[in-house]
Order: sequence, then C-alpha cells, then structure tokens
Amino acid sequence: MDTSAIAQFVPLILIFGIMYFLLIRPQQKKVKEHQKMVAALRRGDQIVTQGGIIGKVAKVKENNEVDVEIAEGVKVRVVQSTITQVLSKTEPAES
Repeated sequence: MDTSAIAQFVPLILIFGIMYFLLIRPQQKKVKEHQKMVAALRRGDQIVTQGGIIGKVAKVKENNEVDVEIAEGVKVRVVQSTITQVLSKTEPAES
C-alpha cells in the first residue's frame, strides 16, 4: 500500500473514533449506571417507571420483577428494567 491509500482511511478512522467517544461510550456508561441502580433496589424505595407511574417498592422478586405499590392496597408487578428513576432510597435495616 502506498501513502495515498493510507491517507484515504485516516478520515474514516477519525470519524469512528469521534463517534465512539461521543455516542457509544456515554451510552454504555448510562446502561451500566442503570443496571447498578436497578440492582440496588430495596423494599420501600420510591420509584418512577417508564410509563410514568410513581410507586413504592413493596417486594423485590426473582426473575427481574418488582412488586410496586401505586396506591394503598394496590400493587402491580413491574419488570425491573422499566424502572427509570429512584426518587428516594430507604436506609438499610440494621441487624
């Protein structure tokens, strides 16, 4: 390969590098933070779902499910990945 062929690939490599640092890397970081937030859910945490429902975690179940109390005596089962935000955390119970 001569230098002109290499010079043609340099802009493509630069564009990919810029795309990686501006789009791909921040998205991966955001996904990791969301997974960490969902893994730290506990009973009593007040959460917001993707559908805009605000409720309190009643029980963290297996299979990535959470029981959320949205009104007194009204509980819904929600998939953990649909929880977008934790409004207030409860303190861990002292043993």
